[in-house]
Amino acid sequence: MKPLSFIIITYNRPADMLELLQNIQGLDGAPDLLEEVIVVNNASTDNYTAVKNYINSTPSMPFRYFDAPENLGVAKGRNFALKKGKAPVIIMLDDDAVLQNKDSLVNLVKEFETNNTEKPKAIVSFKILYYDTLEMQKNGLPHKRFDEYKDSSFFETYYYAGGAHAIKRDVIEKLGEYPADFFYGMEEYDLAYRILDAGYSIVYSDKIVMLHKESPLGRKPKKEKLQMMWLNKSKVAWRYLPKKYFYSTAFMWSLQYLKETGFNLTGFFSGWKKVFNISSTEKRTPVKQITIDYLRSVKARLWY
Repeated sequence: MKPLSFIIITYNRPADMLELLQNIQGLDGAPDLLEEVIVVNNASTDNYTAVKNYINSTPSMPFRYFDAPENLGVAKGRNFALKKGKAPVIIMLDDDAVLQNKDSLVNLVKEFETNNTEKPKAIVSFKILYYDTLEMQKNGLPHKRFDEYKDSSFFETYYYAGGAHAIKRDVIEKLGEYPADFFYGMEEYDLAYRILDAGYSIVYSDKIVMLHKESPLGRKPKKEKLQMMWLNKSKVAWRYLPKKYFYSTAFMWSLQYLKETGFNLTGFFSGWKKVFNISSTEKRTPVKQITIDYLRSVKARLWY
């Protein structure tokens, strides 16, 4: 079996998806290292004929295309795709991206094989630059202390870039899939806390560089997605962290919701109603004290 598998969930971006597949084909060692490249069309209504034609005309590459039965969202979409593959290391990329360096796959295999952490590596998070400007994407660095860590080539951390990372399949099989109730946002935090609590490490490496076609100005999420992010981050804090972090997370994210939506009070009050229900509907499975100590040692932001 070859060591690597790509999983790409695509949303209304057939032209970007085609460029990404062409990019993957041109990577060093792609035919020898890739067991499969799994593309899941997450109920897009755009025309993917060009993508399908490219896949059919490139038999030398293990491209596999699937149509999701409905819009599964991010977490369930990844769970759907995970069942389609078998390679031991899974690369998850956004569909509006390409890998900058041709030796990305070779470097990734080396990174997982290098014993430079005390705990076994579960995830390698990639460096993310903007496609057009080659500036570093601030919210793509897997640490909230951007200025302190942006120039680091490698560091251990506490979460990862959801659309630019690689994860070991056996870790997911052991700890469980992404949370199916998270339609959009924060699913990587949920899995990250389970990974760290099980004794694995999450690392960042600049040896694999993703170019993201997002504008440096960012995309402003719709109010529905902002509420999902607020609710999901609060769920993560309730499930895994001391209760004080749940209260601070819920409060700080409610303020963020107001700020980003221009004081949308309807969504604010409906969001709080959902957050208040968390304690009665969600089971708490707090991480161990040794995990809290680790989170503090890597300067994790826990309050929100």
